[in-house]
Amino acid sequence: MEFIQVIILGIIQGIAEFLPISSSAHLIIFRDIFGIGAFLIGEYEMSFDIALHFGTLLAILVYFFKDFLKMLKDGFTKGSKTTDGKILWYIVVATIPAAIVGVLLEEKIDELVRSNYVLICASLAIMGIIIYLADKNNPQTKTFKEMRLKDAIIIGCSQVCALIPGFSRSGTTIAASRFLHIKREDAAKFSFYLSAPVVAGAVFIKLIKGEMLSLITYNPTMFICGVVVSFLAGLFCIKFLLKYIKTHDYNIFMWYRLGLALVALFVLLFK
Repeated sequence: MEFIQVIILGIIQGIAEFLPISSSAHLIIFRDIFGIGAFLIGEYEMSFDIALHFGTLLAILVYFFKDFLKMLKDGFTKGSKTTDGKILWYIVVATIPAAIVGVLLEEKIDELVRSNYVLICASLAIMGIIIYLADKNNPQTKTFKEMRLKDAIIIGCSQVCALIPGFSRSGTTIAASRFLHIKREDAAKFSFYLSAPVVAGAVFIKLIKGEMLSLITYNPTMFICGVVVSFLAGLFCIKFLLKYIKTHDYNIFMWYRLGLALVALFVLLFK
């Protein structure tokens, strides 16, 4: 039964990490409110979350391997003279705000917010509306070629909000990109690109703290299962979203976030 829950959580992470619906909020709601994965407590819970995030990191690296290779090649040989080279350095710049705030405040924010289910549900609902309005009310006029450094800085700063479960890292960056008139597909891709250094840094920092590495090696089968499932689900979701937004807006994600927030609050009320 525990392995079934591990698989469910892996699927949830793989889907929610890339769709603009907040993976952290989903893991908290499904584990703490719906009871799926409730056997994961304390350091064990955090260690398993690391495994799931590592799976989605692998999905990003595999899916966009050629893109990252081209960006690295152009970025270090041609600088910002090409679009790929420019985007590499924009990713670096956009990563800095979240990295600084994450290192300094993530643990404190986690302590204050992680068990505040009402705030998490409110964040889900509010951010869902913001994403929808940002997409609906702004034209699609910019591609990667037209992006400027100030755009990358604004998008990077928006990632800071994602430290609060419910806001969503992909949701905030996509919304910020759409406010800046960046086309849906390029907005989603830049969000995916940005997630690589952010997730990699978070995984590394948490991995070297406390006894997390020993906990992972103590029960490798469960953690490997989580990594594999979140990796496969992540690959599917990246492909799905990039295809979906070519002909659809973000309306469905707003309604989903509102619905999940209401259901979670209802369960909390009568639990």
